[in-house]
Amino acid sequence: MENITFIHCADLHLDSPFVGLQYMPKEIFKRIQESTFRAFTKVVDAAISKQVDFVIISGDLYDGEDRSIKAQARLRKQMERLQMENIDIFVIHGNHDHLGGGWTTIEMPENVHVFSSDVETFEYITNKGVKVHLYGFSYPERHVRESKMDQYNKTPGADFHIGILHGHCEGGSTYHQPYAPFSIGNLLEKEMDYWALGHIHKRQILHQDPYIVYPGNIQGRNSKEQSVKGCFAVTLSKHETKLEFIETSDIVWESVTVSAKKYTYFHELFLKCKEMMENIRKQNQAVLLRLEIVDAANLEIKAIEKISNGELTESLQDGEEQEENFVWTYDLKHDRTMKDGNFLSEYQSFKNELDSTLALLSDNDIFEEAVGELYSHIKSSRYLDRFSAEEKTELLIDAGQMLSQLLSSKS
Repeated sequence: MENITFIHCADLHLDSPFVGLQYMPKEIFKRIQESTFRAFTKVVDAAISKQVDFVIISGDLYDGEDRSIKAQARLRKQMERLQMENIDIFVIHGNHDHLGGGWTTIEMPENVHVFSSDVETFEYITNKGVKVHLYGFSYPERHVRESKMDQYNKTPGADFHIGILHGHCEGGSTYHQPYAPFSIGNLLEKEMDYWALGHIHKRQILHQDPYIVYPGNIQGRNSKEQSVKGCFAVTLSKHETKLEFIETSDIVWESVTVSAKKYTYFHELFLKCKEMMENIRKQNQAVLLRLEIVDAANLEIKAIEKISNGELTESLQDGEEQEENFVWTYDLKHDRTMKDGNFLSEYQSFKNELDSTLALLSDNDIFEEAVGELYSHIKSSRYLDRFSAEEKTELLIDAGQMLSQLLSSKS
């Protein structure tokens, strides 16, 4: 029997705002804005170069339920590229781009097959006559808390059966909300040949034979989504399943630690940091860098001050906006040490960290993670209602003011 080949990707979050970044040069800001689109273009490039039979997108094509015209138009352009190559696409919508949102629709070409709000089956026959059944559903609304596993049932008559699900594996990470929950045992009971999962942004292979796979998102969107991102090219036969990871990130988030133990003067540390930046510079990707300076006890006071007042950060950023594949230091931390019996102030550094954290919490997913345990707790959950957007904003403002007042009283 012939095999089938396909691309499995998920969590595109097209046109997503990046969280925790401020004061960007326009050149870098534009590259960041384009990064999700450029990442998906790489997915399509891979599908075409490998001439796969079809592409699976396991939810969250868009970042919000309003689906911007820009995001839809850019998506359609890539779908048309696949149509020119006779490659079909099978799509489910997740919690971010659920079917219940309000938007002006741009119709997709005929090669795009979207699953409805109930689990349904699509039949696909390859050019070589291999028949595939694909099973899945799209979220009718943002919060799908009940399991859908009883609706996934194999339909006889196909050579291969593929389940598509945007959901949370029980016992897994709490970073994402436990929507459409399932267990590995639930999936194995369905006797599919492959499970194409979405929702969790970290790349994970939960099981082999059959493969149960989270490809992760195609582009990291904040400092918690570090390292390379991508999709899987899958070759499926009755005898074996082969997975090839394809890197799609246009921008990579990285964290690097630099030791200042050997240095006394600012220029020595500066040159070391510049050397580090060149070492991590990519050929085809940009880098958003979080830098930490450690072992600073031997640095002179003037060097410490230039780190604390932002001069080192500005020096490292200088000229990077002109680089096609920039290394942009968006955050710089250092360990404050005692010099001549005096402590350098911790207040401003802590305040900057607080502001950064509050900015991250303005992202709905990260906010939901922070309060998630309250809603999953057997006792507290029954007394809590979901926060509205206005209540979330008010809560973050109040928290920031309260902590600032406490810090001021201690400084």
